[in-house]
Amino acid sequence: MSDLKFWDNEVARLYGIRGIPQNFLVDPQGKIIAKNLRGEALEKKLAEVLN
Repeated sequence: MSDLKFWDNEVARLYGIRGIPQNFLVDPQGKIIAKNLRGEALEKKLAEVLN
């Protein structure tokens, strides 16, 4: 998502985003439980969380 404010975006400032792409795994309570996972690491974390 983008509001075209680049690094001055409210969410970018809130989460400290300084590069793209970046991803966050968020639990149902809104807590970040992992970030920047890809491939096998993402699959492993999702299996851990969903089981």
